[in-house]
Amino acid sequence: MQEDPVLKVEDLRTHFFTRSGVVKAVDGISFEVGRGETLGIVGESGSGKSMTAWSILGLVPQPAGKIVGGKIMYLGEDLLQKDESEMREIRGKGICMVMQDPLTSLNPVFTIGNQLIESLKMDNKDSKPTLIQKATQLLANVRIPAPESRLSVFPHQMSGGMRQRVVGAIAMARSPNVLIADEPTTSLDATIQLQYLQLLKEIQAETGAAILFITHDFGVVARMCDRVAVMYAGKIVEQASVLELFDNPQHPYTEALLKSVPDLNEDVDFLPSIEGQPPTLDDLPEGCSFAPRCPYAFDKCNVYPGESSVGEDHVASCWRLDGAN
Repeated sequence: MQEDPVLKVEDLRTHFFTRSGVVKAVDGISFEVGRGETLGIVGESGSGKSMTAWSILGLVPQPAGKIVGGKIMYLGEDLLQKDESEMREIRGKGICMVMQDPLTSLNPVFTIGNQLIESLKMDNKDSKPTLIQKATQLLANVRIPAPESRLSVFPHQMSGGMRQRVVGAIAMARSPNVLIADEPTTSLDATIQLQYLQLLKEIQAETGAAILFITHDFGVVARMCDRVAVMYAGKIVEQASVLELFDNPQHPYTEALLKSVPDLNEDVDFLPSIEGQPPTLDDLPEGCSFAPRCPYAFDKCNVYPGESSVGEDHVASCWRLDGAN
C-alpha cells in the first residue's frame, strides 16, 4: 500500500464476560484498508464480522462487552484512546455504517427528508431551503427517481431497495472517510443487489472512501472487493487479494467455503458442505478452532498456528503451510 492506511486494526480483541464464561467474539485480528480500497470480511454467522464493525465504531454492547486489547488506528489516531464525545464526532462524519436491514436504521415516524436533513444539519448552518436542496441531491446521487417527491414519504412507503439507497445517502451525507457496509445486500433480490453494489462502487470512485464490506457471499466479494479477510471463530485465518484468494486458497476453511459456491458451468447433484458446526465462542477447542471440522487436521493442530506468508500480501494461519505434516 503506497500511502498510510485510512484504517488500521492491530491485534483487536473484543470479549464478552458472561455467566457461562468469556466469549471471545473478536480474538486478535489485524487488517488495514486504504483510501479508495475495499476490504471484504467473509465468514459464517457468528465468526465475529459484525462485532469487528461495532468495535471500530466504539459501540460494543455494555456492560458485558469490552475491548480488552489492540489498537484501532484511524488517520493515525487510536480510537480506543478517545472518549465518548470524541467518538460521537467521528461516527457518521469520519466512519459510518450501513446496516443489513434499513428498517433498523430508519425511524418509521419521520419522513425520509427529515432524516436526511438531520444528518446534514450536523455540519451545515444553511437555511432550510438549502438543506432541502442538498437532501434532494443526495437522493439523486444514489439514483432514486423523483427525489424531490421522496423527501415527504415515510420509510414503509418505499421498497427495500429504495430504503437501502436512502440509508446509503444518509451514510454519505457527511462525506466519511470510511464506510462500513454490514451485509447491506442480504435483503435485496439479485437485480437490485447488482444495482446497489454498482452504486457503492460509483460513490467510492467519486469520494475516495475506504469501504469495509462485511458479507458471507463470495459472489459479492468477487464483484466488490480488492482484498479479502476470511474470519472463523473470532480470528482472521487468511488474507489476500481477491484474485489470489480465489485462485490459490491456502487455509482449509477458505478452501471449503469456495467449494460451497455453486459453479454454473457444472451440472452437480448436490453442493459440497462443511461438516459439523462452528464452535461456541465461550468454549473454543484447543489450538486451531477449525480443526474439529478440518479434513487435514493432525496432532500439531492442538496448538494455534502463527501466520505464514504464502505470497505477496497473502497470509494464512495453518500448520500445513509450515510443512509440518
